[in-house]
Amino acid sequence: MLERFTTAARSTVLAARAEARQLGHPQIGTEHLLLAMLHPDAGTAYDVLSAAGLDHARVTAAVTRLVGTVQPFGPADTAALEAIGIDLEAVRARLEETFGPGALDPAPPPPRRGLFGRRRAEPRTGRFGPRAKVVLELALREALRLRHNHIGTEHLLLGIIREEKGLAAKVITDAGIDLRDLRRDTEAAIGGHDNPA
Repeated sequence: MLERFTTAARSTVLAARAEARQLGHPQIGTEHLLLAMLHPDAGTAYDVLSAAGLDHARVTAAVTRLVGTVQPFGPADTAALEAIGIDLEAVRARLEETFGPGALDPAPPPPRRGLFGRRRAEPRTGRFGPRAKVVLELALREALRLRHNHIGTEHLLLGIIREEKGLAAKVITDAGIDLRDLRRDTEAAIGGHDNPA
């Protein structure tokens, strides 16, 4: 299936992994695919979503509100450190200024060893969650339905719309956007583009 993905669609899938990692989420969900589509290089999906009134900051805020982010220190830890005069955010900012972004990210686990000390396959991080897998499958089905020989960002967006139960669809509808209207706008945009995005 991946061989059918356009360059923009592949970049969007990789960006979804980065979005999940940035929010500290262990799996890539439909919300991360949606966030990745809100980058200007996401082609048709970006155009349609922007025209509908969605932007990256707004969707990030909605996802954070609904799911949260995974932080190494909880509110109790932060309060305890503040009680003794340590501003955790100032420390974090200073460390990242000195050592670069992600300086406080957890270290990767040591290589796993199997029989006779051979390396075992590494557990993959950033796997697609069940709903995101459904979206990818539905993107293929949408491309086939439209008789396209490629899967572009527009098909990924149609997959999110068709799946309609994931967090991405909830964020879209919570923003006051009707999924049927968004589908219509996406299909109209596909008709207006000669080159795949």
